[in-house]
Amino acid sequence: MRVAIAGAGAVGRSIARELIENGHEVLLIDKSPASIRPERVPDAEWLLADSCELSSLEEARLDKCDVVIAATGDDKANLVTSLLAKTEFGVPRTVGRVNHPNNEWLFTEAWGVDVNVSTPRIMSALVEEAVTVGDLVRLFTFRQGNANLVEMTLPADSPYVGKASGLIPLPENCALVTILRDSQVYVPTPEQPLESGDELLFVVPSEAEDELERLLAPSSHPERRTPEEPKRT
Repeated sequence: MRVAIAGAGAVGRSIARELIENGHEVLLIDKSPASIRPERVPDAEWLLADSCELSSLEEARLDKCDVVIAATGDDKANLVTSLLAKTEFGVPRTVGRVNHPNNEWLFTEAWGVDVNVSTPRIMSALVEEAVTVGDLVRLFTFRQGNANLVEMTLPADSPYVGKASGLIPLPENCALVTILRDSQVYVPTPEQPLESGDELLFVVPSEAEDELERLLAPSSHPERRTPEEPKRT
């Protein structure tokens, strides 16, 4: 897979190293001569250019890329890069780095962003994931299909502790994708029993999150009832 990364700072270089280790072809693009340091990621291609300029992206042969990652420290540059990559070069997958939380609403398909990565949101999700039991924590939002990757640490009083995962009447279009237990990853099968403290990862539509939460942790999330109307005399 060929990947172009706009922004050759610490973030861009770290992403490049990971992708290269996984066998991918990587091009790093940056407009600052001081950032062009091929010795730091010797196996990557390097290009001194402005990723917000169409001619630069043509020189980078973005039409040959499978993924473009806009990872600069400037949200405006990341949006323009993503939009050009998607609309002018038809790149199948674009990933945009969100530097400032107030700008997150802009990083959508309208600006050519398939996936946005917000560091503040990820950090807050990781904090919640580490300290909460019985609550759904949203880890990731998929732009396609209005679905989220969510995590729940199964509480000891869940009605499904000790039962096979296949017996859970999950909401429609909800899927259990992974069970994390004792530092091990388990691919769920219908016969796989659940244990207290299991970290469960689901892909679930946004509108079904509350239902899933009440299903797995009913004591912590009782079903909301509408107040009864007063009796007429």
